[in-house]
Amino acid sequence: MSGPVLVIELAEAPSHAAILRVREFLVRSSVGVEETRLGEYTVHIRGESLGVTDTSGEDGRRPILVSLVGSGIGDEVVFEAEHADAVDQEPLIGFAPTHAVDVVAFCNSPVDHVVAALLTAAVMDLIGGIANVELREDQVPIVTGLPGIVATVTDPWLAAYGSADFLRAWVQQPGFRLLK
Repeated sequence: MSGPVLVIELAEAPSHAAILRVREFLVRSSVGVEETRLGEYTVHIRGESLGVTDTSGEDGRRPILVSLVGSGIGDEVVFEAEHADAVDQEPLIGFAPTHAVDVVAFCNSPVDHVVAALLTAAVMDLIGGIANVELREDQVPIVTGLPGIVATVTDPWLAAYGSADFLRAWVQQPGFRLLK
Protein backbone atom coordinates (compact mmCIF):
# COMPACT_ATOMS: atom_id res chain seq x y z
CA MET A 1 0.00 0.00 0.00
CA SER A 2 1.32 3.44 -0.92
CA GLY A 3 1.44 6.18 1.66
CA PRO A 4 1.84 9.94 1.77
CA VAL A 5 4.07 11.95 -0.57
CA LEU A 6 5.82 15.21 0.25
CA VAL A 7 7.92 17.35 -2.08
CA ILE A 8 10.79 19.64 -1.17
CA GLU A 9 11.01 22.40 -3.78
CA LEU A 10 14.57 23.57 -4.48
CA ALA A 11 15.73 26.85 -6.08
CA GLU A 12 18.78 25.19 -7.63
CA ALA A 13 20.54 21.88 -7.91
CA PRO A 14 22.01 20.92 -4.55
CA SER A 15 25.76 20.63 -4.27
CA HIS A 16 27.42 17.25 -4.33
CA ALA A 17 28.39 17.82 -0.68
CA ALA A 18 24.75 18.46 0.29
CA ILE A 19 23.62 15.27 -1.44
CA LEU A 20 26.31 13.32 0.42
CA ARG A 21 25.14 14.85 3.74
CA VAL A 22 21.62 13.60 3.01
CA ARG A 23 22.96 10.16 2.10
CA GLU A 24 25.03 9.97 5.31
CA PHE A 25 22.00 10.99 7.39
CA LEU A 26 19.85 8.32 5.72
CA VAL A 27 22.48 5.64 6.34
CA ARG A 28 22.71 6.62 10.05
CA SER A 29 18.91 6.75 10.43
CA SER A 30 18.01 3.54 8.63
CA VAL A 31 18.38 -0.19 9.05
CA GLY A 32 18.89 -0.48 5.32
CA VAL A 33 19.60 1.84 2.38
CA GLU A 34 19.44 0.94 -1.29
CA GLU A 35 21.04 3.61 -3.47
CA THR A 36 19.60 3.45 -6.98
CA ARG A 37 21.70 6.43 -8.07
CA LEU A 38 23.30 9.37 -6.30
CA GLY A 39 20.32 11.22 -4.81
CA GLU A 40 17.81 8.34 -4.90
CA TYR A 41 17.46 6.07 -1.89
CA THR A 42 15.02 3.43 -0.76
CA VAL A 43 15.38 3.35 3.01
CA HIS A 44 13.95 1.63 6.06
CA ILE A 45 13.98 4.56 8.47
CA ARG A 46 14.10 3.79 12.17
CA GLY A 47 11.28 5.85 13.68
CA GLU A 48 13.25 6.50 16.85
CA SER A 49 16.03 8.17 14.80
CA LEU A 50 13.51 10.95 14.15
CA GLY A 51 12.18 11.02 17.71
CA VAL A 52 9.14 8.83 16.99
CA THR A 53 8.94 6.49 19.96
CA ASP A 54 5.30 5.40 19.78
CA THR A 55 5.12 3.13 16.77
CA SER A 56 1.93 1.47 18.08
CA GLY A 57 3.07 -2.08 17.62
CA GLU A 58 4.93 -1.37 14.38
CA ASP A 59 8.49 -2.68 14.07
CA GLY A 60 9.83 0.89 14.01
CA ARG A 61 11.23 0.58 10.49
CA ARG A 62 9.37 2.57 7.86
CA PRO A 63 10.00 1.98 4.12
CA ILE A 64 10.40 5.30 2.29
CA LEU A 65 11.78 6.50 -1.04
CA VAL A 66 13.85 9.71 -0.98
CA SER A 67 14.51 10.85 -4.53
CA LEU A 68 16.21 14.00 -5.79
CA VAL A 69 14.83 14.92 -9.22
CA GLY A 70 15.66 17.57 -11.80
CA SER A 71 17.98 18.52 -14.61
CA GLY A 72 21.43 16.97 -14.39
CA ILE A 73 20.49 14.93 -11.31
CA GLY A 74 18.05 12.33 -12.59
CA ASP A 75 14.38 11.71 -13.26
CA GLU A 76 13.99 14.99 -15.15
CA VAL A 77 10.75 13.64 -16.60
CA VAL A 78 9.37 13.09 -13.08
CA PHE A 79 10.24 16.66 -12.10
CA GLU A 80 8.61 18.07 -15.24
CA ALA A 81 5.47 15.95 -14.78
CA GLU A 82 5.12 16.95 -11.11
CA HIS A 83 5.36 20.63 -11.99
CA ALA A 84 3.38 20.63 -15.25
CA ASP A 85 0.04 21.51 -13.59
CA ALA A 86 1.48 23.51 -10.69
CA VAL A 87 0.68 27.14 -10.08
CA ASP A 88 3.41 29.74 -10.62
CA GLN A 89 5.34 29.07 -7.42
CA GLU A 90 7.74 32.02 -7.58
CA PRO A 91 5.29 34.58 -6.12
CA LEU A 92 4.36 32.07 -3.39
CA ILE A 93 7.76 30.80 -2.26
CA GLY A 94 10.19 33.33 -3.73
CA PHE A 95 11.65 31.14 -6.48
CA ALA A 96 10.71 28.94 -9.41
CA PRO A 97 11.80 25.41 -8.47
CA THR A 98 14.46 23.84 -10.67
CA HIS A 99 14.84 20.63 -8.65
CA ALA A 100 12.93 18.76 -5.96
CA VAL A 101 13.25 15.98 -3.43
CA ASP A 102 10.32 13.56 -3.34
CA VAL A 103 9.69 11.76 -0.06
CA VAL A 104 7.33 8.83 -0.63
CA ALA A 105 6.19 6.54 2.19
CA PHE A 106 5.44 2.99 1.12
CA CYS A 107 2.96 2.42 3.97
CA ASN A 108 -0.04 4.40 5.16
CA SER A 109 -0.42 3.96 8.91
CA PRO A 110 -0.53 7.06 11.16
CA VAL A 111 3.11 6.52 12.14
CA ASP A 112 4.11 6.52 8.45
CA HIS A 113 2.60 9.99 8.08
CA VAL A 114 4.55 11.29 11.09
CA VAL A 115 7.81 9.65 9.99
CA ALA A 116 7.43 10.94 6.41
CA ALA A 117 6.88 14.52 7.63
CA LEU A 118 9.75 14.41 10.13
CA LEU A 119 12.09 12.79 7.60
CA THR A 120 11.21 15.53 5.10
CA ALA A 121 12.01 18.17 7.74
CA ALA A 122 15.35 16.49 8.51
CA VAL A 123 16.29 16.37 4.82
CA MET A 124 15.33 20.06 4.52
CA ASP A 125 17.71 20.84 7.39
CA LEU A 126 20.50 19.37 5.25
CA ILE A 127 19.56 20.48 1.74
CA GLY A 128 17.27 23.51 2.17
CA GLY A 129 14.13 24.14 0.18
CA ILE A 130 10.43 24.60 0.88
CA ALA A 131 8.03 21.72 1.58
CA ASN A 132 5.07 21.42 -0.77
CA VAL A 133 2.28 19.47 0.94
CA GLU A 134 -1.19 18.70 -0.43
CA LEU A 135 -4.05 19.33 1.99
CA ARG A 136 -7.63 18.37 2.71
CA GLU A 137 -10.05 21.27 2.97
CA ASP A 138 -10.42 20.87 6.74
CA GLN A 139 -6.63 21.13 7.19
CA VAL A 140 -6.27 24.62 5.68
CA PRO A 141 -7.33 26.51 8.86
CA ILE A 142 -5.03 24.29 10.96
CA VAL A 143 -1.88 24.88 8.94
CA THR A 144 -2.49 28.55 8.18
CA GLY A 145 -1.45 29.70 11.65
CA LEU A 146 1.52 27.39 12.14
CA PRO A 147 5.09 28.69 12.39
CA GLY A 148 7.10 28.36 9.21
CA ILE A 149 4.10 28.47 6.86
CA VAL A 150 5.05 30.35 3.70
CA ALA A 151 1.86 30.13 1.61
CA THR A 152 -1.30 28.16 0.96
CA VAL A 153 -3.03 27.69 -2.39
CA THR A 154 -6.47 26.45 -3.39
CA ASP A 155 -6.06 26.02 -7.13
CA PRO A 156 -5.49 23.69 -8.90
CA TRP A 157 -5.56 21.81 -5.57
CA LEU A 158 -5.19 22.63 -1.88
CA ALA A 159 -1.58 22.82 -0.79
CA ALA A 160 0.67 24.41 1.81
CA TYR A 161 4.26 25.55 1.43
CA GLY A 162 6.44 25.75 4.49
CA SER A 163 9.74 25.29 6.25
CA ALA A 164 11.04 22.33 8.24
CA ASP A 165 9.67 24.10 11.35
CA PHE A 166 6.23 24.13 9.72
CA LEU A 167 6.32 20.35 9.25
CA ARG A 168 7.47 19.78 12.84
CA ALA A 169 4.72 22.05 14.18
CA TRP A 170 2.04 20.39 12.06
CA VAL A 171 3.03 16.90 13.25
CA GLN A 172 2.24 18.07 16.80
CA GLN A 173 -1.38 18.95 15.91
CA PRO A 174 -4.10 16.56 17.13
CA GLY A 175 -5.20 14.17 14.41
CA PHE A 176 -2.23 15.01 12.16
CA ARG A 177 -2.38 13.18 8.86
CA LEU A 178 -0.95 13.96 5.46
CA LEU A 179 -3.04 13.69 2.35
CA LYS A 180 -2.23 10.46 0.59
